[in-house]
Amino acid sequence: MAWKTIDRQSEPSPEELGPGLSDEAKAKIKGFMDRYEDHRGALIPALHVAQETAGYLSLGVMKDVAECLGINPSDVLDTTTFYTHFWTHARGRKVIVVCRSITCQIMGGDQVLEAVKRELGIEEHETTPDGKYSLITEECLAGCDHAPCMLIGERLHERVKPADVPQILADADNDKIDVPRSYVYDGVKPGSDG
Repeated sequence: MAWKTIDRQSEPSPEELGPGLSDEAKAKIKGFMDRYEDHRGALIPALHVAQETAGYLSLGVMKDVAECLGINPSDVLDTTTFYTHFWTHARGRKVIVVCRSITCQIMGGDQVLEAVKRELGIEEHETTPDGKYSLITEECLAGCDHAPCMLIGERLHERVKPADVPQILADADNDKIDVPRSYVYDGVKPGSDG
């Protein structure tokens, strides 16, 4: 394997930077910064907003997040690459996360993962040709009492059997939950209409 050399002395090219954040996303990030004592505290929610709006966290997006928060770009890069739910390359519109914890494995999680792979024709960390789905695994989705679990977007699918996979994937709303989003993330106060 050959290691790619990174030139840290010069600015990346526009192709290497990739897309940046929209003005709307920047405004949303700046809008919830005052909820945090330190702007660095807003980094995780800012990255979620950035990824949701841009699709993934390109170097350009990370640079824009750092500028919005007034922190070092290296801090944004370190955080982005630490957490598995942040993507530094294009991903599908929906990300399927299959739990690989021991509880889910005992209850048939490996078979669920294989059923998803078969149904979509992709392996882990791949995206379907139509760009609809990407597939990853996580160590634990915190649903051990409902194993095996699979997360699509914000929706946790519990007690999934391999035979359930085609029906789950055919559901257009398989990634949506029917509860209000948080005030921290969307700025909508509980009980308000938006």
